[in-house]
Amino acid sequence: MKYNILGYLIGEGFSNVFKNKKSTGASLMIMCATMIIFGVFLILSENINHFVQEVEEAQGIQVFATEEATDEQIKQLGEEINKIDGVNTTEYVSKEEALSQMKERFAENEDLLEGYDGENNIFTASYVVTLTDLTLSGQVQDQISKLENVKKITSSNETVATLIDLANGIKIVTGVILALLIIISVFIIANTIKLTVHARRKEISIMKYVGATNGFIRWPFIVEGMIIGVIASAISIIIVAVAYNFIAEQMVNSQFMRTVGVSLVGFSDMFSSIIFTYMLLGIGIGAIGSIISMRKYLKV
Repeated sequence: MKYNILGYLIGEGFSNVFKNKKSTGASLMIMCATMIIFGVFLILSENINHFVQEVEEAQGIQVFATEEATDEQIKQLGEEINKIDGVNTTEYVSKEEALSQMKERFAENEDLLEGYDGENNIFTASYVVTLTDLTLSGQVQDQISKLENVKKITSSNETVATLIDLANGIKIVTGVILALLIIISVFIIANTIKLTVHARRKEISIMKYVGATNGFIRWPFIVEGMIIGVIASAISIIIVAVAYNFIAEQMVNSQFMRTVGVSLVGFSDMFSSIIFTYMLLGIGIGAIGSIISMRKYLKV
């Protein structure tokens, strides 16, 4: 008997979806728009976080030793840097390696650096320091600057700060937009279900008259809202996936991305979190909208 009741409730929910094609279509469009816009900000947030992580791993602080420092003192400097909280790795760059790297950067104009080999090498030994957390950059630099035999410290503080601010800003904007879009979607779903309830008000009155509980009457409409939410989620995921993969392919092959040296997050890497978020949003919005619309009619 319980299975028959469950089947009836689900069947009525599906029936309501296809009976009210215009209102269902309007709800689907609103919910799809909501999820697509949210998806754009979610993907932006994921990629910004990915950029920050790549910078964190690849772009560190460079600490230059003084010319007068002996090999032993330079080695000791590296050990002291490595002990500082927030330091992930320290990589030693000798004077010869620094000259070689500069020659690679000059490429065709490498001959401009001729004569700087051996004793005439004007470069100084240094350490490239990567951090466990980019937000600790200023703190780590302050501690390094207090060490002996430190000539100069260079870093990308402005780039790091910009990336962190951008990531935090996108998270805030995403949250605000999601809240607004959820309110709009719940309102639309509630009014859509309300039209269905109004059209079946006589049937609902008869059901209440013969003893049907509010829960029994309410569930088909909740199922209807949830079905609309699931369908909207599926459509939105497909649209977002196709659009993102196309745009990502164009960007990855662009000269800008090659120059900057960063990569984009693959959609497959975000798929599980996106599908979970979308389904949760779709089902949640649909169910809440249905419950709100039914409260007035059932006078709960």
